[in-house]
Amino acid sequence: MTTLIYDGSFDGLLSAIFEIYDRKLTHVKLQKGEWYSSALFEEVLQVINDQIKVRRVLKGLKERLSPDGLRRLYMAHLSEMDDCETTLIGYIRHVFDSDINIEEDYGNRFVLKLSEIVQMVRRERHRMEAFIRFQKLSDGIFYAAVEPDFNVLPLLIKHFKNRYADQQWIIYDLKRKYGIYYDLQKVDYMELDFSNSNQSDRTTEIFCEDEGVYQHLWKNYFNSVNIPARKNMKLHLRHVPRRYWRHLTEKI
Repeated sequence: MTTLIYDGSFDGLLSAIFEIYDRKLTHVKLQKGEWYSSALFEEVLQVINDQIKVRRVLKGLKERLSPDGLRRLYMAHLSEMDDCETTLIGYIRHVFDSDINIEEDYGNRFVLKLSEIVQMVRRERHRMEAFIRFQKLSDGIFYAAVEPDFNVLPLLIKHFKNRYADQQWIIYDLKRKYGIYYDLQKVDYMELDFSNSNQSDRTTEIFCEDEGVYQHLWKNYFNSVNIPARKNMKLHLRHVPRRYWRHLTEKI
C-alpha cells in the first residue's frame, strides 16, 4: 500500500493521478494534509503540484470525458467528503482503463458513488444561490457569510457575477476561511483576518447606516406573506434546514 499525501486541491489530485500511473502503483490511498512519518511496511509519497503533469492528466480526461463529465468530476472533488479521494481515484482509473465513455456506467461502483456525490453538491449549490443574504457595508460592498456543507463557493461565481454585475460583493465561507470577491470586473479568491475579534462575523459592526432599515423591511415582507393557517413546519424544514437560519435575515 502506498499513501499519497496531497494538498487537497484539484491540481493536487491530478498530480497524484500522474504519479500513480507514472510509478505504476496498484494499491494506493490518497490523503489530504501534511507529510508524516510512515508506519512499518507502508510507503508514503508526498505529491508536489506540477502544472506539466496536471495538463497531461487533464488532456487525457478531456479526450475521454464530455465537458459535463469533467465538471462533475470537479464538483465531486469539492464535496470534501470522507473517503472521497477513493471514489475519485477509482473513477479516474476507470476512465483511463476503458475504451469507451464511462459517464453512464452506473454498474461501476465508482461511477455510481460519484453521481450520488455530485447530486448532493448540486443541491447545496442551489441552496446557497437561494439562501445567501447580502448586507451592505459602510464602504458600499455587499457582504454575505455562509457555512455550506460542501466547498461550493467556486460553483457560485458565475451565478452571482451575472446576477449582481453592477455591485461589489463578497461571499465568505466561515467554515473554510476564504471567500470570493467581485470588484465589478473580475472575481478573486480572498481571505479575511478576524484575529482581533471574538466572532468571525465582525463585519456586522461596519454595516452602512440604512442596512438596518432594509433588514427591517425584508422581515416585514416575509411576515406579511406568511399565512399561519397554511404553516407546515415539516415541509419548511425540508426546504430550509435549520443549519442555514443563522445567515438568513428573515430568521434572525
